[in-house]
Amino acid sequence: MLSRDRSVVTIQRELTAFARRARAAAARMHPELSLVSFTLLSHLEDQQGCRATDLAAYYMLDKSTISRQIAGLEKLGFVERISDPDDHRIQVLRLTPAGTAKLAEAAELRRQAFHERLADWAPEDLDRFAEYLLRYNGLAENGG
Repeated sequence: MLSRDRSVVTIQRELTAFARRARAAAARMHPELSLVSFTLLSHLEDQQGCRATDLAAYYMLDKSTISRQIAGLEKLGFVERISDPDDHRIQVLRLTPAGTAKLAEAAELRRQAFHERLADWAPEDLDRFAEYLLRYNGLAENGG
């Protein structure tokens, strides 16, 4: 059994490796899109559109960072700006049909990659891993 400190170091190292692989996979799926771009597209899909300031606040990113990312997504035809029906001064970002299709393609590629990587895992190991990830991410979302 590893000591608590060694376990935490191992977890940190492995999560960093996981993030690096995720960024590389995103780049392979569409070389012009970063993992951040895929994340923003997913958020826009989940929220069915939102303001750029909402994205910046949610992801705790500078507005200029969001603006650059959104500009790139607009240039690729994946995101469009529409006027908020309740306040025409506000611009709402939403996915275009091309953005929705690209996101669905990326999600399917990710699902296939996970199925392949986890093919030899026993169902109870998958369940336990899923529970641990939910627990870990739940703590992170609640400030823990």
